[in-house]
Amino acid sequence: MDISENSTSAASETFENILDGGKISRVQIRVVFISFLLMILDGFDITSMSFTAQRISEALQISATNLGAIFSVTLAGMMIGAMFIAPYADKIGRRKMLILSVFVIGVSMYFTGLVSTLWHLIVLRTITGLAVGSMLANLTALTTEYTPTKYRSFSVAIISAGFPLGATLGGIIVAPVLPVYGWESIFIGLGILTLFMTLVVYFAVPESIQFLRTVGTSASLLKANALLKSMHRKELTSFPSAATHAIPKASVFSLLAPSMRTKTIQLWATFFLVFVSLYFLMSWLPKLVINAGLSESSGVFSAVALNGGGVIGTLLLGWFAANIGLTKLIGCFLAMAGTLMLAFGVLFEHLNLFVLLFVIGFFLQGGFVGMYSASAKLYPTEVRATGVGWALGLGRFGAVVGPYVGGLFIASGYSMQFNFLIFSVPLLIASVLAAGLKIR
Repeated sequence: MDISENSTSAASETFENILDGGKISRVQIRVVFISFLLMILDGFDITSMSFTAQRISEALQISATNLGAIFSVTLAGMMIGAMFIAPYADKIGRRKMLILSVFVIGVSMYFTGLVSTLWHLIVLRTITGLAVGSMLANLTALTTEYTPTKYRSFSVAIISAGFPLGATLGGIIVAPVLPVYGWESIFIGLGILTLFMTLVVYFAVPESIQFLRTVGTSASLLKANALLKSMHRKELTSFPSAATHAIPKASVFSLLAPSMRTKTIQLWATFFLVFVSLYFLMSWLPKLVINAGLSESSGVFSAVALNGGGVIGTLLLGWFAANIGLTKLIGCFLAMAGTLMLAFGVLFEHLNLFVLLFVIGFFLQGGFVGMYSASAKLYPTEVRATGVGWALGLGRFGAVVGPYVGGLFIASGYSMQFNFLIFSVPLLIASVLAAGLKIR
């Protein structure tokens, strides 16, 4: 590498850390807070099907196998959205992609509350999945690019905690609302609220400064300086010279370049394995609890316990990650989650079910959300949305496999303890892979 290349690299690195100096501004706080709110909605959006599955299956006469198919197409949509739609944020911008995604989620959720056939439900849940998948990767990239380096893992953890928090609040809301107003009201209400958030994003979320750098035009420089001024940062006379060139093509091939290939594949495998176990629980836990002889409300609150633990675990992992190696910590969390699920059959008789699920959620979702931060840190701005999107997308193939296999086990009459034993194995393998990534 010659001197000019060293200078360019140094300039680009300095620009990547442009928000590290000074106090965190209102603009940065606003971006993180709105991202957090969107994650809360998404947590409720995705788990709403789990909470209402029993009522929907009765109203539309849908079998357990077809319910599993609905869970799977939603997650398949999320996979495709993350892999093939989210990468466009590296080309058209984080803000535009976010507005589009939130709008589509709102419309599809609203019309889900009006369906009367299985096929309408499948189509609308697929559309919801596509938009959610593209949005999640984009939110991770946007939050990463608006946060000082030291607090990036914590900021991503904060917004990601919104997902289990949304699922937790969703359970608390659904339990009293469902018997009175029916399952339709849940989806219609979520659709209206999500459409309102589209307006919030349009008026309150600015474009990523890091993305504006990759555009490298005089117009993008003016926008970047306006944002820097609002954040009380020094304005730029120009972008680093590397940013004035055409944007590198963001594709899966750029993620598999020799310098990143090993870690990329390892990251994908870890996401896949964690998704298998996590989405099995998120999709089928209420049904398993009801099948075990407990009430419908106990089924809902079992999911509340799992996701409530996830909120706390997510925040604590993000906080500790500032001082401990990120992926080392993720590995420990996933190992604990897998061990507890492995021991579930024994502990089930001796501990309160909700306490046990709370602790499993603490470690499982804490470790899972840490993987968002790891994927965002692994890739540079030019391919960050693509990198996060493909990690989440291929991981969500596990989210398709987990609920589907779980549905087969449930239809075959296997116990809740047996299912926990089987789905502990992917977590134990994932804990080893995550620790080996060695990302701080």
